[in-house]
Amino acid sequence: MLLRRSSQKIDLLKKVPLFSNLGQRHLKEIAKHADQVQVEKGRVLVQQGKAGWEFIFIAEGKARVEKNGKFVRQLSGGDFFGEISLIDGEPRTATVIAETEMTILIVHKTSFDHLLDSIPALQRKILVSLCQYLRRAEKAMNW
Repeated sequence: MLLRRSSQKIDLLKKVPLFSNLGQRHLKEIAKHADQVQVEKGRVLVQQGKAGWEFIFIAEGKARVEKNGKFVRQLSGGDFFGEISLIDGEPRTATVIAETEMTILIVHKTSFDHLLDSIPALQRKILVSLCQYLRRAEKAMNW
């Protein structure tokens, strides 16, 4: 899926739960900073323990998340990853591998920081998504 116009990127971004309540102006800003990339099946998108320099949205396709070589969950269209390393500057917490051909949107660190600074609603949504991630992790550890 090749997104030729900015409006196509905006339509896609509207479907991402993280951006669902953002206005057209903010969606345009995010679209401006998002690079579209086609990914082949089997490609490692991010690797656990490596530095992270991008935030990734899945437009189309499926990927699997692994921690310490073990399957954790599957991701598909509308899912995103990479925010943890961009926020705290620490290495990636998991490996993500394309299970199918994919279309992804990538926002690099400098653009991600700019978006967080200029879109307060995005800051809150990222915080909520991180809290949900922590709750899932705690539940998995049976605390």
